[in-house]
Amino acid sequence: MPVDRTEFAAALSQYAAGVCLLTVRDDIDDVGTTVSSVMSVSSAPPLVAVGLSADGYPAEVLESVGTCALTVLGAAHAIVASRFSSAGRPSARHLLETVPWTRAETSGGIVLREAPAALDCRLERLVEAGDHVLALLEVVGVPVLNPAVPPLLRLRGRFVDETGAPAGRG
Repeated sequence: MPVDRTEFAAALSQYAAGVCLLTVRDDIDDVGTTVSSVMSVSSAPPLVAVGLSADGYPAEVLESVGTCALTVLGAAHAIVASRFSSAGRPSARHLLETVPWTRAETSGGIVLREAPAALDCRLERLVEAGDHVLALLEVVGVPVLNPAVPPLLRLRGRFVDETGAPAGRG
């Protein structure tokens, strides 16, 4: 008998996960999405994997452009995470009007300056995985590294800080 989807989601929500912002700059605009399914794959070469909805626009643009930036969000970025997880969102630049950001050198993707870390990435390949795709990304640069900034986590369907308390709204 297949696993109940609700039960499956409830079980996985017990696992605290870091929250990232994936951004892609194409010829027309900046596209961004909140992701919490990110994992380190290899250190030589440096590779990470990111889970994206297979039928979502971010995966389509990433496949077309071939580069992206991945910002590890800080506890103060809960509102940013919420904005980029909403359907029908406007351009990434418009959602970040009050947040200091810059562009990653290789991908041109938006990275937040006051984040714990950011990665500049090149798409190695997309791997089909059910209703998602895994984007295997080669890390070509680390444009932001602020180890003192506390990370944003997702736990039990909420954004929290490293203590488990509700995360700030910056």
